[in-house]
Amino acid sequence: MASHIVGYPRMGPKRELKFALESFWDGKTSAQDLQKVAADLRCSIWKQMADAGIKYIPSNTFSYYDQVLDTTAMLGAVPDRYGWNGEEIGFDTYFSMARGNASVPAMEMTKWFDTNYHFIVPELGPNTKFSYASHKAVAEYNEAKALGIDTVPVLIGPVTYLLLSKHAKGVKKTFSLLSLLGNVISVYKEVIAELKAAGASWIQFDEPTLVMDLDSRQLQAFTDAYSELESSFSGLNVLIETYFADVPAEAYKTATALKGVSGFGFDLVRGTKTLDLIKSSGFPASKFLFAGVVDGRNIWANDLAASLSTLQALESVVGKDKLVVSTSCSLMHTAVDLVNETKLDSEIKSWLAFAAQKVVEVNALAKALAGLKDEAFFSANAAAQASRKSSPRVTNEEVQKAAADLKGSDHRRATNVSARLDAQQKKLNLPILPTTTIGSFPQTMDLRRVRREYKANKISEEEYVKAIKEEINKVVKLQEELDIDVLVHGEPERNDMVEYFGEQLSGFAFTVNGWVQSYGSRCVKPPIIYGDVSRPKPMTVFWSTMAQSMTARPMKGMLTGPVTILNWSFVRNDQPRSETCYQIALAIKKEVEDLEAAGIQVIQIDEAALREGLPLHKSEQAFYLEWAVHSFRITNCGVKDTTQIHTHMCYSNFNDIIHSIIGMDADVITIENSRSDEKLLSVFREGVKYGAGIGPGVYDIHSPRIPSTEEIVDRINKMLAVLETNILWVNPDCGLKTRKYAEVNPALSNMVAAAKVLRTQLASAK
Repeated sequence: MASHIVGYPRMGPKRELKFALESFWDGKTSAQDLQKVAADLRCSIWKQMADAGIKYIPSNTFSYYDQVLDTTAMLGAVPDRYGWNGEEIGFDTYFSMARGNASVPAMEMTKWFDTNYHFIVPELGPNTKFSYASHKAVAEYNEAKALGIDTVPVLIGPVTYLLLSKHAKGVKKTFSLLSLLGNVISVYKEVIAELKAAGASWIQFDEPTLVMDLDSRQLQAFTDAYSELESSFSGLNVLIETYFADVPAEAYKTATALKGVSGFGFDLVRGTKTLDLIKSSGFPASKFLFAGVVDGRNIWANDLAASLSTLQALESVVGKDKLVVSTSCSLMHTAVDLVNETKLDSEIKSWLAFAAQKVVEVNALAKALAGLKDEAFFSANAAAQASRKSSPRVTNEEVQKAAADLKGSDHRRATNVSARLDAQQKKLNLPILPTTTIGSFPQTMDLRRVRREYKANKISEEEYVKAIKEEINKVVKLQEELDIDVLVHGEPERNDMVEYFGEQLSGFAFTVNGWVQSYGSRCVKPPIIYGDVSRPKPMTVFWSTMAQSMTARPMKGMLTGPVTILNWSFVRNDQPRSETCYQIALAIKKEVEDLEAAGIQVIQIDEAALREGLPLHKSEQAFYLEWAVHSFRITNCGVKDTTQIHTHMCYSNFNDIIHSIIGMDADVITIENSRSDEKLLSVFREGVKYGAGIGPGVYDIHSPRIPSTEEIVDRINKMLAVLETNILWVNPDCGLKTRKYAEVNPALSNMVAAAKVLRTQLASAK
């Protein structure tokens, strides 16, 4: 009855870690208070898995911010700017790397493969000194052991760590980061020795980059790394864990030949071709197969009968004693516990399984495989599967037909972007380097309280509208005082940029505590798309027109785009994702047209998550980009030339998909830029012509640090070196929802001042 969990959510069922972190950062509680909350969470997670009967329980999957940052700390690879003294890394250095501080910026943050989780990108070069500087993995193993629970310590594998790293500032791109492998391995050897001495019998190395399209040099690095580590593995069992996609045939061959490795973990939910590889190419004799048949990325209850059938087929390949039932990836990408959902109706709830339930599913499958099948549990699961397939709530034939009819056209606006920008400028009359923000303004405790009370029927609709109107008025006045050119209403009525829309669309369900970590203490609560999607009535027109009536300046109508709604939701798995996306696009199209009819001249349709959904294999990317970009164009193909369509994109590497971004045909795109060393600008230096408006962010909103006017002027000058003056916009990296007004006001003031300095300089240079 061998069962295994790749990893588990660390925020807690009621976001206990989030609140403890933010209280600590605000100076309201001590480091000991934070550590106590963390220890209690770890204890409850380990006990929960032990009680459920899991054999291989992970440790060191907990993190105060991010598991890749934890690895940077373990390796002592701290950038010089943080002034680290070389001792055991403590909270000061750790959180400075994650969040920046008053004097230095944070490290870059980017998406973890194709998920909505962000990791802190290591900065490495030939002068990076590696040393064993954080003993967290061993401390957590010992902590679990003291509770009577033997765990499998989890480490990000050395090759994945290097492949996810970037060149430190000033390091030539020709320098091979993989050349640091020997230095990194020496620290890993110390960690392994200490874990072995502590009594660990298994160690899990997460090497998810094995699912990527790797070249021969990168694949060779895996062979070299594990050959070098082999002697350290004596007396240990070693698991290499992969996830998120199929392992390509060459990588499968490389991985399964690695020396000193006892078992291999594969995602068999997203990796159906890997399943075929195991069956056709065989599997190394005497090795363990950790079969990821329970989906760690979604919230649907496992089809236990189908999974058991898959496991039985695998059993005939690898043998009964060598097959371990596992999750497809860490459960940190799913919600924590369905028990805490008191408002979901019973039918939909019966279709779902959160992390706690997935642990039970894994163990039930392991028991069934061992001949101890829980017939009642399997029977209830089969009934829920049948109910979901036949429920009339799932299908809307009219919506299905409308989405199917979209495929005959590419839905482009009739006029090209430069002509549209001319028409829009005549109407909007904006200065050069126009300033704007991305959408949201700080969400104060009072504002959250008002929304909470309205939802709980403690205040009337009239009182709610009055409170929100006052907040919008305050945000509008502030922007006018700051002299921002294109305004936003601040989104005080919105809890989340996806949930807000999902609540007003059909085919969506919502949780109370279905939180998932996005980065650090930031959590999101993805809606659940269970059926066909349509828009019963306008969603934003009331608030946008109210805000526009408060100012003579252009007011952006703020919408979330179909691809982002899709990628930031738990999506139904009973039809292709593209079909669901087209349905959402049609709903947003109606909203765009209603906003335009109501007199809103600038409409922003955020596609923050477009890059995030890009498949990990190049062979699958063109199809995704085709339907994703098409979905965006559907939303706004019917507006007048004078209506300016904006979009916004978040942390990601956009250079490889720049032509798809151009193909979206937006009038203006605002895009993250500041935390990634202006990496975005390099694509324009390399000769890509961009004719639409563009606003590469001029400062990082994910850090409390306030940039100076001079710093922003310098950033804009770097942009002007590669972009035409008449297309450049000045804006922050992202929305301001998570910041405080004490940070936002001076930062925006400096941003506007910087734009004015440059306008003056440009005017005098003519």
